[in-house]
Amino acid sequence: MKDFLKFTLATVTGIIVASVVLTFISITTIFSLVSASESETQVPENSIMMLKLNGILTDRSQSTPLDFLAASEYESYGLDDILASIRKAKENDDIRGIYLEATYLNSGFASLEEIRNALYDFKQSGKFVVAYSDAYTQGLYYLASVADKVLLNPQGMLQWQGLAATPVFYKGLLEHLGVEMQIFKVGTYKSAVEPWTNTTMSDANREQLNAYLTSIWNKMSSDIAQSRHLTPQQLNDAADQLMMLQPAEESLERGLVDTLIYRNDVRNYLKHMADIDEDDDMPVLGLKDMINVKKNLPKDKSGNIIAVYYASGEIDGLMASGTDGINSEEVIRDLRRLKEDEDVKAVVLRINSPGGSAYGSEQIWYAINQLKQEKPVIVSMGDYAASGGYYIACNADTIVAEPTTLTGSIGIFGQVPNTKGLTDKIGITFDVAKTNRYADFGGISRPMNEGEKQLMQAYVERGYDLFLTRCSEGRGISKEDMNQIAQGRVWSGSMAKELGLVDELGGLDKAIGIAASKAGIDAYTLMNYPGKNSFWSELMATDPGNYIRTLLLDEQMREIYHQVNMLKQLDQHDYLQARMPFELQIR
Repeated sequence: MKDFLKFTLATVTGIIVASVVLTFISITTIFSLVSASESETQVPENSIMMLKLNGILTDRSQSTPLDFLAASEYESYGLDDILASIRKAKENDDIRGIYLEATYLNSGFASLEEIRNALYDFKQSGKFVVAYSDAYTQGLYYLASVADKVLLNPQGMLQWQGLAATPVFYKGLLEHLGVEMQIFKVGTYKSAVEPWTNTTMSDANREQLNAYLTSIWNKMSSDIAQSRHLTPQQLNDAADQLMMLQPAEESLERGLVDTLIYRNDVRNYLKHMADIDEDDDMPVLGLKDMINVKKNLPKDKSGNIIAVYYASGEIDGLMASGTDGINSEEVIRDLRRLKEDEDVKAVVLRINSPGGSAYGSEQIWYAINQLKQEKPVIVSMGDYAASGGYYIACNADTIVAEPTTLTGSIGIFGQVPNTKGLTDKIGITFDVAKTNRYADFGGISRPMNEGEKQLMQAYVERGYDLFLTRCSEGRGISKEDMNQIAQGRVWSGSMAKELGLVDELGGLDKAIGIAASKAGIDAYTLMNYPGKNSFWSELMATDPGNYIRTLLLDEQMREIYHQVNMLKQLDQHDYLQARMPFELQIR
C-alpha cells in the first residue's frame, strides 16, 4: 500500500510538472511568434530578395497561429504582401535583385499576371530577376518567364502543354444513390448545375470553355513570347511536344530557359549576377522578412484616404450567414461606415468571388449604390468576379480587370434535391399533414409537383430579370443587348472589355490611380479594409479542426471538395444562386 501511494504521488507530480513545462513552452512559443511577426527587418548591403513560392495564394493574407502546421509543405501567401514586398525591394538601394524559386502555387491566373507585372516594373530599376525551378508548372513558368534569367535543374522538367479544364460530373453517382437533383435556371451557358445533371459538358459549356481557355492561352503565349524573344508559334510547337516529358536540354534548345544548373550552384550564380565575390556574404531576405521592411516613403499629411476594401470568397445570403467568404451583412455595415467617413475620398472594391447567393448580392449592390452617391467607387477584379461577383461589381463608377480575369456569368439557378429513391432503398418512408397546398414545399423526401416547379421557375426568372436590370443600368447597355451578353456565359477580362462589361484592363494599382483621379486628389493614404485580425484575435477565433480539414482536403481535392461541400450545405443555401460554373485550375 505504501509503495502504491508512493508511485501514485510520483505519477501525479510528474503530470503536474509536465503540464507546467508544456504550458511554459507554449506561452514562450506564442510570444516568440508574436515578437518575430512584429519586429522590423533591417536590410544589409548586397541583399537579395527571395520569393519562394510553394503553397496557396490569396488576395490578402491573414496568418493564423496554426500556420506552422503547413510550413513543411505548403505556405499561405497574400498577393498584397507579395506586391508590396516587390515594390519595397525596388525602392531599397541595398537590395540587388530578386530570386524567384518556383515550386508550386495554387493561384488564379490574374494574380500571377499581377505579380508578373510587378516583377517587370521592378526590372525597370536596373535590378535583376532570376528564376529557378526543379519543375516549372505552366502558371509559374508564365510568371518566371519575365525574369532576366530562367534557370532549370539539368534533371528537372518544364510543364508546357496547353490549357485544359476538366469538370467532374456526379450524375451517375446520384443515380446509384437514388438522388435526383431538380434544377431551375435561366441562361443557356449557366453550367454550374451540370455536375449534378450531366455526364459530359453541354455544347454551350464546351463553347464558352474553349473560348475562355483560348483567350487565356493567347495572352499567356504572347507575354512569354515577348519576354523570351520567341514567337507564339514557337511556343505552340513546344507545347505540342509535351515538354514535361522531354529532356531538360530540349527546353534549353528551344529558348524556354537560359541555363541548366543544379540548385546547389544557384547561390554563386546569384552572386555573379549581383557582382559579388563568391567569398563575400550575400544576405537573403524571404517574403516574411520583406513584409517587415519599412517603406521609405514620406508620410502623407493631407488627411485624404483611399479605402481598398477586400471582398473575397462566396457570397452568403438569407440562409447561410457568417460564412468564411463574403458576409453580406458585414460588407454592408463596412461600406456604410466608409460612406459616412469624410476622410475617405474614394473606395476601391477589390473583388475575388465566384458569386453565391442572389439575395446577398442584391443587398451588397444596394450598399454600393448608396456609397457611390457620396464618393467614387472603383472595382478591381482579381482572379474572378463572376455571377454574384459581377452582380456586386456592375454598378461601380469604373471596373478594372486583368485580361485573364474570369468574369460575367450573368445568370441565376436554383436546385432542390429529391432523395425519395435513396430513402426507398434504405426503407425510410415519410408522411405529411398540412393546412395548405404548398405547406410542405422545400422538403427533399419527395419530388416537386408541377405547381411547385412552375412557381420555382418563375422565381428564378424574376431573379434573372433583376440581375439583368442591375447590369444593364450599371453598364449603360440596353437590357436586350445585355441579355445577349449574359445567359450565364463566362468571359475573360479582355473579352469582357470588348463587350462593355469592363472599362479598363489592369491591376489593383491602376484601380487606385483611377480612384484618386475621380476623387480629384493627388496626395492620399491607402487604407485596407476590413482590418486584419491581431495575432491574439486570430488565436481565439481559429478552429484547429476546420483549419486542418481545409488545408488537406481543400488543397488535395479542391474541385471535388467544393462540390461535395456545396451538396452538404444545400439546406443552408438560398434557393436562388448567382454562382459561376467552375474554378479553372491552371497546371
